[in-house]
Amino acid sequence: MKRVALSGNYAVAYAVKMADVDVIAAYPITPQTPIVEKLSEFVADGLLDAEYINVESEHSALSACIGSSLTGARTFTATSSQGLAYMHEVLFMASSLRTSIVMANVNRALSHPLNIWNDHSDAMAERDVGWIQFWVNSVQEAFDATIQAFKIAEEVLLPVMINLDGFILSHINEVLILPDEELVREFIPSKPLFNRLSPKLAYTIGVVGPPEYYYEMRYQIIDAIERSRKNINEVNREFGELFGRTYGNISTYMMEDADYALITMGAVSSTAKIVVDSLRKEGEKVGLISIRCFRPFPKNDIIEVFEDVKSIGVLDRALTPGGIGHPLFTEIVTTLYDSSKIIPVQSFVGGLGGRDITIDDFKQMYKIIKDVGLSGRRKPCIYIGLRE
Repeated sequence: MKRVALSGNYAVAYAVKMADVDVIAAYPITPQTPIVEKLSEFVADGLLDAEYINVESEHSALSACIGSSLTGARTFTATSSQGLAYMHEVLFMASSLRTSIVMANVNRALSHPLNIWNDHSDAMAERDVGWIQFWVNSVQEAFDATIQAFKIAEEVLLPVMINLDGFILSHINEVLILPDEELVREFIPSKPLFNRLSPKLAYTIGVVGPPEYYYEMRYQIIDAIERSRKNINEVNREFGELFGRTYGNISTYMMEDADYALITMGAVSSTAKIVVDSLRKEGEKVGLISIRCFRPFPKNDIIEVFEDVKSIGVLDRALTPGGIGHPLFTEIVTTLYDSSKIIPVQSFVGGLGGRDITIDDFKQMYKIIKDVGLSGRRKPCIYIGLRE
């Protein structure tokens, strides 16, 4: 075990190497390219015994990953933004065929206009494709979540997407505790997985689903992703016992006695923590909740935290044009409705296309959340940092 300075992209690449993957199929796109570049170096230098498939597009990359996963190969890919959108058709197939693919998605805004900077529009556009989705807050968590993802995917037979904020995490260097490779292999042993394409088996892959069967076949994804909640928690517990670090489905900060809370996802939570510390010194009872596991959505974890909260703010970094609410806001409101809790929830949108969300922006959000809690009436969605 050693401490090294690595970027978020390289942290993911090292995790994939230590997981001893069998197949990598990927196409370059900013800002995820350094992940697959580093993995190609590992393969070329003989440090990773894997098949690296150079493909002509992201659609082909995920198609190749499906084939390799079905043969029982431990499989990885990575993408961003338009690349993830180009995979859209195949994302449904990967989950329906119950593959155990792990993919790193380095979050980047979708066009148009063309933008290479960070927001969450790419993954949010794919939130209903049947993949397990994690969002990470640090370089260390990017490494750890990738290791955990292989174990989860192979246990529940569902693909897993690790989301890390483009440039904010992908290109920044942080100190990372890099474990011994033998320890990682102990956690996820290198072993052949179930080969569903073997000619020795009477399996048919890619069948037509007429009305008599399609409904039930699709429902299997609902059943699998609901059952994955137990596996996710168990894998996290085992990881903590072996590596000394654990992550919940959500992470909370100063929520023990908080009257007002903001909910975020991704690296922006680090800035929000600074603001919480500042406001606490001023006597404000505010807290922070960061969502780590977005699919399956951690509704029970969230309900427990909201026991004594007077009002909540939800920060989205993606849009739902024409919808009743933006993606994360809608999930939180539905969770509260299902639990019969009556708590006003204020919607915020910010940071689109990589625009900074400043400390002053967060202070403004907390002031609004408090005002909503005192009045009991939420305002229409507030677009933080939007110029007139």
